[in-house]
Amino acid sequence: MSATNTIKGFSQALIQWQKAFGRQNLPWQVKDPYRRWISEIMLQQTQVNVVSDYFTRFINAYPTLNDLAQADEEDVMRLWAGLGYYSRARNLLKCAKVLVRDWESRFPQRSEDLMKLPGIGRSTAGAIASFSFDAPTPILDGNVKRVFARVLALDAPLETASAQKSLWKFAQDQMPKKEPGVYNQALMDIGSLICTRTHPKCETCPVRLWCKARELGQVLSYPVRKKKKIKPEKEACMLLYTHGSRLWLTKREEKGVWRGLWSLPETASSSGEPVARFSHDFSHYRLHARIYEIALPDLKKAPSNGKWIEWKDIEKEALAAPVKRVLLSLRM
Repeated sequence: MSATNTIKGFSQALIQWQKAFGRQNLPWQVKDPYRRWISEIMLQQTQVNVVSDYFTRFINAYPTLNDLAQADEEDVMRLWAGLGYYSRARNLLKCAKVLVRDWESRFPQRSEDLMKLPGIGRSTAGAIASFSFDAPTPILDGNVKRVFARVLALDAPLETASAQKSLWKFAQDQMPKKEPGVYNQALMDIGSLICTRTHPKCETCPVRLWCKARELGQVLSYPVRKKKKIKPEKEACMLLYTHGSRLWLTKREEKGVWRGLWSLPETASSSGEPVARFSHDFSHYRLHARIYEIALPDLKKAPSNGKWIEWKDIEKEALAAPVKRVLLSLRM
């Protein structure tokens, strides 16, 4: 099969499938680059069914780029709480301010310019450019990488430099000049709905004729998996200061995954029996936390750098998700 035939046949098969069977009614499937940008950032490492509600709430709170640029970081983090990867939310706010300041509140149309903005990488830039400006720019999110790895029967783990180079070359080679947004959406939908990680529906896949993994009868062998490293485990001791119907929160100002969110103060150790425990997996380690309650007779005895809130207001706060879950269970 020649390279020319591959490009023409592969992309057209996907475009035709998308028009007939792909998702058409997601709330961000509009030309507006602002909404496309918000959705693309939210969809990084997060499934569509989780993002939908967050996206709606976020757009209701900040319907325009200018609204977001003027937002308070704590309010943005509150809306983001539970989605994880919180640097995405901080970068959204940074990017909005840059666009208002340097781009007259407009999104640049070239992916090269989009990539210079905070929090926008090559794939996200390609998605915004193709969906909003009909630019023939490739994407390579997690689902698309899986599709391409199977089509190519790629023999290297996705994380390697050689795999990334091969995937981006293939993505660029297959990129059609006409209807690039439809094509890119098809790749996303195929990866999400058809070419799934554990139960791929090869018989209904529009690019099965080009799939080397299917030809080999080894679809589940791709993408090649990198040997898993054992995650390090960390211990945390959290203090729950209470006074009647109130509890004390501190804001995470230091660098880390929860920076900008509210949480419980931490200490090296504490005596007695914890009132709650929880474990939480981050990308690079697993956290085991114990929570100890300390009832304060005087509001003024609370630690510095924080605030008292009512127990009934926990859900309104920009709390780290696992901490919020535990506090809600204790409130019940």
